[in-house]
Amino acid sequence: MEWFDAEGYTVARDVVQRGVAAVYVVAFVAVLRQFRPLLGEHGLLPVPAFTARVPFRAAPSLFHRWYTDRLVAGVGWVGVVVALTLVAGLPQQGPPWLPLLAFGILWVLYLSVVNVGQVFYGFGWESLLLEAGFLVAFLGSDEVAPPVPVLVLLWWLVLRLELGAGLIKLRGDPAWRDLTALYHHHETQPMPGPLSRLFHLLPRPVHRLEVIANHVTQLVVPFGLLVPGPVASTAAGIMVVTQLWLVLSGNFAWLNWLTIVLACSAIDDDAWAWLLGLVGLDRAAGVPTGAPPLWYVVVVLAVGAVCLWLSRHPLRNLLSRHQAMNASFNPLHLVNAYGAFGTVTRRRTEVVVEGTLDADPATARWREYEFRGKPTDLRRLPRQYAPYHLRLDWGMWFLALGSSSQLRWFVPFLGRLLEADGPTLRLLARDPFDGAAPRWVRARLYRYRFTTPAERRTTGQRWVRQDEGLLTGATDRDRIARMR
Repeated sequence: MEWFDAEGYTVARDVVQRGVAAVYVVAFVAVLRQFRPLLGEHGLLPVPAFTARVPFRAAPSLFHRWYTDRLVAGVGWVGVVVALTLVAGLPQQGPPWLPLLAFGILWVLYLSVVNVGQVFYGFGWESLLLEAGFLVAFLGSDEVAPPVPVLVLLWWLVLRLELGAGLIKLRGDPAWRDLTALYHHHETQPMPGPLSRLFHLLPRPVHRLEVIANHVTQLVVPFGLLVPGPVASTAAGIMVVTQLWLVLSGNFAWLNWLTIVLACSAIDDDAWAWLLGLVGLDRAAGVPTGAPPLWYVVVVLAVGAVCLWLSRHPLRNLLSRHQAMNASFNPLHLVNAYGAFGTVTRRRTEVVVEGTLDADPATARWREYEFRGKPTDLRRLPRQYAPYHLRLDWGMWFLALGSSSQLRWFVPFLGRLLEADGPTLRLLARDPFDGAAPRWVRARLYRYRFTTPAERRTTGQRWVRQDEGLLTGATDRDRIARMR
């Protein structure tokens, strides 16, 4: 079936299936480490309260019928184990239905998590991972050639991802149009990485070149995916290089890594042979010889027809002057709209949470809680956490921007600190009270900026900050009880 089989993309299939599965490993590890204190039975936004007010049809999830912290732990461990088997390539060695089943399990389990995750799972890369996991499930196994319809859907996904991000920038902040966006972005992005300060200190003409390169990569290069062969392989290679630049400059969870993996779907076997030959390796995937089973052809064509029908919404969105960023048009998170940083923040505001053991807050000695990813300590080098996603830290960034949706969990968060709740404290890098319960807590606002080279040499600091007052005044358990 020449029209159905893409025999020249066997290495691409292997890379995409294993790569998407690897991202699922990271995602389910985050479920095991963060879900309970954020969304568990006694979490900041408990799942049972959410499912009581949101019907199943609006957010289908296994947890609608029954939720316990043990159940979500079971979901997390099953997800990790199944994803690891796919990373190792074990299901891919069987018939086509085996990787279909394995990826189907991952998709159902993670959909169940995302649909009850509320603001902690309200990120575009959650929908991206769900859509990617759904599509690669139909790429088949080593017994058959990759199906052309699924590859085309993957290319369409990458095109939407890049083009959506490029258009939202042009339609949004004028800083992207006048090429000044990166005068600010490396400093004000949600979670800087260890090299972000160095990127910020690059000369301004370099920042302007970065913006130009971004526009070309997101607005022009993606159309090369529509020309299979050397053109598509080259376009994908440009995207990979651009995404690696973003990996070095900041922490964006698995967005960049998953984009790299998906872009690899457009690189044909000839290009892989040339690339692997440069580093002295042989092709990793063999050439399948079996004909696709009839059931498999029917299922793939049916999935293609459904995705084609669902594409009408994101296509309209791409063409709209009122383009939505990171929108899902169905509760299954299939064929979504994507975009990133349509607006660039000009100044960095941080919420710094403090506590004290003293009885009188007016004369108390206040100590700061240290978060894992977001800056608090002025001397600490930002860490590289991506592709891991620190959900509490991202929530704190949005809170500092004045997002009212984040206040729903922030008051309970202060309450957990007053209780010295162990699972909550483990989300932080440092508890200044070593497990003791503070008498009072409060939150201050500071403006942060990177130090200049001269300031760094003089003070040893990586950040300078300026106090901008209180977000919440001194709060004890009684006040938390009244606020709920």
